[in-house]
Amino acid sequence: MDRVLTLFIAVLTATFFAPAKGWNYGTATFYGGPDASGTMGGACGYGNLYQAGYGTNTAALSSVLFNDGAACGQCYLIMCDSNASPWCKGGAAVTVTATNFCPPNWAQPSNRGGWCNPPRPHFDMAQPAWERIGVYKAGIIPVLYQQVTCWRQGGIRITIGGSTFFQLMNFANVGGSGSIRSVSVKGTKTGWIALNRNWGANWQCNSALVGQELSFIVTSTGGQTLWINNVVPAWWQFGMAFVSNYNFYY
Repeated sequence: MDRVLTLFIAVLTATFFAPAKGWNYGTATFYGGPDASGTMGGACGYGNLYQAGYGTNTAALSSVLFNDGAACGQCYLIMCDSNASPWCKGGAAVTVTATNFCPPNWAQPSNRGGWCNPPRPHFDMAQPAWERIGVYKAGIIPVLYQQVTCWRQGGIRITIGGSTFFQLMNFANVGGSGSIRSVSVKGTKTGWIALNRNWGANWQCNSALVGQELSFIVTSTGGQTLWINNVVPAWWQFGMAFVSNYNFYY
């Protein structure tokens, strides 16, 4: 009888504390200061996160989530796990965009280290986003999270860097899945050229495209493909950004 009762309690406890379908366990810290100024830039290459369309609801991901930059731009719904910590703001949740990498043995604000080590799913969130779900003095909280659809205002933003024979094209403000699976570019003097991911959200082209109007075929990790024609005028210069009229919704 005692064995049956023990087994029943174990099953009940596991059921009660297991995350609902679609939810996963992780942890979260914060960095960047109360105004999130320290979160600008980062391993996805977005630069100014306000101009990129992401603002302060952002996070640096541990390596198991960052996936060598393939997760850049993805959105995650995060809530503090109130079953595991008294430092949660009850009923609160926040959606963040992946804009940076949290390397192993590093995590703000206390530099305790280890929170971003594989295989731990960890979010080092911009402080304003983190404080929507956690109490400041906790420093670190257990969370439940799931990847969700990204909803953006306006179209995809394309910034061109690099040099004459080596262009790096950054894609920001990406909706739908938030991340990109493949990109091709076409100049007025070229055919379609497939690009390779260089780092973060930067895609590489080893062709001379200066002085040409540019079009793109962009496919999201959700499987939607956009044909963005003539979005970059022939007079473009390195460092300039151009906003398309198109965006993903899955």
